[in-house]
Amino acid sequence: MTRSYNGWDEMFKKEFSKPYFVQLKSFLVHEYAAKRIYPPKPLILNAFDNTAYDDVNVVILGQDPYYNPGQAMGMCFSVPQGVQVPKSLVNIFAEIQSDTGRPSQIAGGDLTPWAKQGVLLMNTVLTVEQGKPNSHKDKGWEIFTDAVIAHLNNRSRGMVFLLWGRNAYAKKALVTAPQHLVLTAAHPSPLSAYNGFFGCRHFTKANAFLQQQGRRIIW
Repeated sequence: MTRSYNGWDEMFKKEFSKPYFVQLKSFLVHEYAAKRIYPPKPLILNAFDNTAYDDVNVVILGQDPYYNPGQAMGMCFSVPQGVQVPKSLVNIFAEIQSDTGRPSQIAGGDLTPWAKQGVLLMNTVLTVEQGKPNSHKDKGWEIFTDAVIAHLNNRSRGMVFLLWGRNAYAKKALVTAPQHLVLTAAHPSPLSAYNGFFGCRHFTKANAFLQQQGRRIIW
């Protein structure tokens, strides 16, 4: 490897050498050379660069990156400072306000402060072609992110998994260790938020779990 991966090195090294990842890397080299792909290459693993393995307290799973220019930054639901806050994130902030009784401390849509507090903001697929959601589905990323979840599942310290929507819920079977808390709800998208995301109270439940383990609350 050419750089350190914030405590993920051992797991990454193992996955990077597997045939599926060699094929995925070849696919991405071609895609980035021929098309407009998001996020920018240096930000593909941004979620892991901002949240060290040993620091993970909460895992939020997204689907794949935002596919419009200037939005994707390698962390699910997060957009760079100055970019209009996407509707799903607006709904997440609304649920935080309703659930905790106070507004989110995030200014804008950049969720890096959450990442620095141990919230791993990981999409199940880490790249996408501009304007084409799910365009990099079934190219190998799912194998990689499943390996990440399984690796975290084996960690002795408990953490919270927030699984919103059908794609995230499908990963529930990977979290088997009893020390972890798994919370599921509808996706915060405007198309589904009223079907079970609003009112899920995941943020106070996550905070209570962290407090029980002697860790600082996040929301």
